[in-house]
Amino acid sequence: MSVPAELRYTQEHEWLSVDGDNAQVGITDYAAQALGDVVYVDLPEVGAAVSAGEPCGEVESTKSVSDLYSPVDGEVTEVNADLDDDPGLVNSEPYGAGWMFRVKVTAGPSGEPALPADLLSPADYEELTKDAS
Repeated sequence: MSVPAELRYTQEHEWLSVDGDNAQVGITDYAAQALGDVVYVDLPEVGAAVSAGEPCGEVESTKSVSDLYSPVDGEVTEVNADLDDDPGLVNSEPYGAGWMFRVKVTAGPSGEPALPADLLSPADYEELTKDAS
């Protein structure tokens, strides 16, 4: 299982890459493996407001349907249209071509992007998934 050091993670197995006030979101390698073969991804609409910890889409696999959660508050600026034609990218490249959506993160009181305090470091995420496996 891969856990890239430059990302942050959620308890619900999403990953987050932040660049200024822009964030890219996907599901982790652990989640992709647990789901099995992904056959359909329902992503939020561009322009939609998303809230940290709230469902904003679904990931359907041959085994089940799982909610997709936003790790941050913000506005969706882009979705990965490649997943319409090839949802299996979520399994084969969860941290690359299998990304799901991009968000302009809501600014906090300081004007900096407001990232939730409960995002997990790579070490914390490895600990979470070690206990779950």
